[in-house]
Amino acid sequence: MAEVSLNIHGKAYGIACDDGQENRVMEVGQYVDNRARDIASAGAASNENHLLVLTALVLADEVKELRDNLRSAQANSNVSSGQVSATGLSVEEEAQIVQSIEQLANRIESVAGQLGKI
Repeated sequence: MAEVSLNIHGKAYGIACDDGQENRVMEVGQYVDNRARDIASAGAASNENHLLVLTALVLADEVKELRDNLRSAQANSNVSSGQVSATGLSVEEEAQIVQSIEQLANRIESVAGQLGKI
């Protein structure tokens, strides 16, 4: 088990992760930090805890929107296996992309959940 140190809105957080996932966690942490700074600069949070909760909600909303869009795209797709879709990708390639986005969404939700506990 590895551990990385993330800096979210000026505070360091030690986060445990699977070996080999350090760079990924750091990338996601940077994204969370950027979103937290955006929210803070808008003056939307009254304190640090409120900021982290708002950031978690914004990230969860982004994940939900992505999932809804994916489900909608899947429902509207009538492309049969082996054919090329309107995106120029095969159905198999689109399925791999959808799976990757869902895995990313799950990771973001996990990080948001961990931040919400802080």
